[in-house]
Amino acid sequence: MRKNPVKEKLRRGEVSFGTWLSLGDLYATRVLARMGFDWLTLDIEHSAIDWSQATTIFGAVADAGCVPLARVPEGSHHYIKRVLDAGAWGIVVPMVDTVEQAKTAIAAAYYPPVGNRSVGGGMHSMNFAATAGDYYAQANDNILVVLQTESPRGVANAEAIYNLPGVDAIFIGPNDLRFQMREPDGTFPTPEAHEAAIQQVIAAGKKVNCPTGIHSMDPHDALRRAEQGMRFIAVGSELRFMSQQAQAVLEVIRPQKEQKDVVRY
Repeated sequence: MRKNPVKEKLRRGEVSFGTWLSLGDLYATRVLARMGFDWLTLDIEHSAIDWSQATTIFGAVADAGCVPLARVPEGSHHYIKRVLDAGAWGIVVPMVDTVEQAKTAIAAAYYPPVGNRSVGGGMHSMNFAATAGDYYAQANDNILVVLQTESPRGVANAEAIYNLPGVDAIFIGPNDLRFQMREPDGTFPTPEAHEAAIQQVIAAGKKVNCPTGIHSMDPHDALRRAEQGMRFIAVGSELRFMSQQAQAVLEVIRPQKEQKDVVRY
């Protein structure tokens, strides 16, 4: 059975870089899976992607030698079971604010006696180049569990959540964190307050020896976060890569002053 190299990297304290799959496009996925990213996360939380589509994408990523992950819509047993049985090698769970929410997600990702994941399916073992029996015996050592901190409540509970057995990494959604930090009148936090919350997460992760990460929008910021100690870092998405390159072309052939209603991702 194939081993999960991202899980092994994190255990060794090494940095892993990946990107987001927002389009659900098989062609784009196959290209990115061969380009050298450690992992690709299919965003099932915010993108209109069905189960059949997800299964095909997980298989394409795994067959290319990359690690397929899934951001589930929520940390329930139902969603986590479905993506893992569909062939994902790990999960990214949004909006984990409490220890109880974290425990639910962690348990759903591991087979008994560690967790309560249900036994069944065949796509999962195929993506690991294993028999079903080998997969059931070794999945708990290879499934990656990443929990997201995206609110002041999650930041406040960070140390207790990150110290739970079975958590491989913590991942900050900076945009959601910023929105969740708004005042009752809608005022956004200052950049300094937002960064202070991020630094609090990094400090909590270091204290309990749990890798942390974040979604960066450019490679220079990703490297900066790695220097700060983060180890699970996303850089943009295939949608952002396409949009940025298209915008760069348009700024040459059609100067910005001539453009109207430009949409940036």
